[in-house]
Amino acid sequence: MPIQILMPALSPTMTEGKLAKWRVKEGDSVSSGDILAEIETDKATMELEAADEGIFGKILVPEGTEGVAVNEPIGVILEEGDDAIVVEAVTGVSEPEQEAEEELEEEPEPEREAQRGDGNKAVSEELPSVLTSVSEPNVVPLTNTKSEADGPRIFASPLARRIAQNSDIDLSSITGTGPNGRIVKVDVEKALGGDVGMVGARRPALKATDYSQPSIELPNSTMRKTIARRLLEAKQTVPHFYLTLDCQIDNLVELRQQLNGRDGADYKLSINDFVIKAAALALRQVPEANASWTDTAIRLYENVDISIAVATDGGLITPVLRKADEKGLQQISNEMQDFVSRAREGKLRPEEYQGGGFSISNLGMYGIREFAAIINPPQSCILAVGTATKQPVVRGGAIAIATVMSCTLSCDHRSVDGVVGARFMQVFQSIVEDPLAILL
Repeated sequence: MPIQILMPALSPTMTEGKLAKWRVKEGDSVSSGDILAEIETDKATMELEAADEGIFGKILVPEGTEGVAVNEPIGVILEEGDDAIVVEAVTGVSEPEQEAEEELEEEPEPEREAQRGDGNKAVSEELPSVLTSVSEPNVVPLTNTKSEADGPRIFASPLARRIAQNSDIDLSSITGTGPNGRIVKVDVEKALGGDVGMVGARRPALKATDYSQPSIELPNSTMRKTIARRLLEAKQTVPHFYLTLDCQIDNLVELRQQLNGRDGADYKLSINDFVIKAAALALRQVPEANASWTDTAIRLYENVDISIAVATDGGLITPVLRKADEKGLQQISNEMQDFVSRAREGKLRPEEYQGGGFSISNLGMYGIREFAAIINPPQSCILAVGTATKQPVVRGGAIAIATVMSCTLSCDHRSVDGVVGARFMQVFQSIVEDPLAILL
C-alpha cells in the first residue's frame, strides 16, 4: 500500500511551510532515514527524513511551493508490488486528468460555449474520466485540496488556485460553481470583478502599481512573513514601556582586555558576552523580570534562558543560551560564536531557538547609541544595547571622561511593573560597572 509523505510540523507554532527542494526523484529507491526534501520553516531550513523504505512514486507538491499546510500530502512512497494505478487511487487524480482539466479551464470562453451547446455532450465525451473522478464522493483530488489550519477543506482547480494566489484572493471567501461546489477559474474571475455577463468577456488586466521610480521586488520568505506577523502582534497587543540607563563600562573594557590578553587564551571575549552574563545574574536577583503573561497567571521561569537576537539574510533569529547564569564567559562566548555561524547558514535546530524567558538585542557594533526593541512574545522583557562611546561625566564634583553604554529595557506592563523593571536595570548597571562580580 502506498505511503503518503506529509508536510511535517517542525515546530509547535508551525502551521505551514515551504517545500524548498526535493532531494529525490520519482523512481528512486528510498530507505528509512534517507533525506527526501528540504523544508523551509519560519526560522530555518530543515531536512525531511524518510520513515519508511520503498520506491519514491510521485511528487504531489513541486519544489519551491510556499504555504504548504502541515499534514498536507506532498509525496508518495510505493511499497513492493505497488504500481502507478495504486498511486492514482491514493492521490485521487492522475497526471493526464490534471492536464486535461487545466486545458478545459484555459479554453477561450466561446469554444466552451460551443461545447455546452449540445448539453455538454462534447465535454462529457472528451473528458469522461475527469467528470467521473470529480463526481465520485470518495475520490478527492489532493492537488485540488488544501487543509487549512483554522477552517474546512477548500476544493478548487489548479488553475483557479494559481489565479487566486497571483491576485492575493482568499479562496475561502469564494463560492464554487463547479462540480460538487468546486471553485473554478470563472469563480475567481468573478471575485476579482471581471465582467462575466457577456459570453467570452475577459476581466481587464490589472494595472501595475506605479511606484514612480525603478524598483525591484524581493519575495517575502516564510521567515520574513513570520517575523512581520509576530512583531505586528507584539506592538498591537503588548503594552510596552521603556527604561533607559547609561552604564559606565571602563572597568569592563579593561577586564576584557586583560582576559583576552592572557597567555594561551584560546577565546576572544566580546562586550556582548559580558552583557549576557550581567543580564543573567541580574535576572537571578530580580526573577520577576524573567516572566511571561498569560490570561490566568504570570509565569515565572526557574531557569535563566536568554534569547540573543542574531541577524541573518532572511531576518532576525533568536538562539537561546540555556542557564546562562551558570555559564562562564568563555562558554558563553563559544556558544554564541557557534550559534551565530549556524544561524546565518540556516542550520539551527528548532530546540535551539525556541523558548527563552528574556531577550537581548545589541546594535552597538553598528554605532547605534540608543534604541527601543520590540518585545518577543510570550516573553515580558527585551534589553536593547547601544554602542559604547567616550562621554564627559561628573565624578566627585569634577568633569571626567568615561566610556558610556546606553541600555534600554522594553517591558510588558501586564507582567512586569515599572518598579520591577527599574530594579532589574539598577542591578544590571551595578554588575556591568563592577564586572569583577561576574567572575565571582
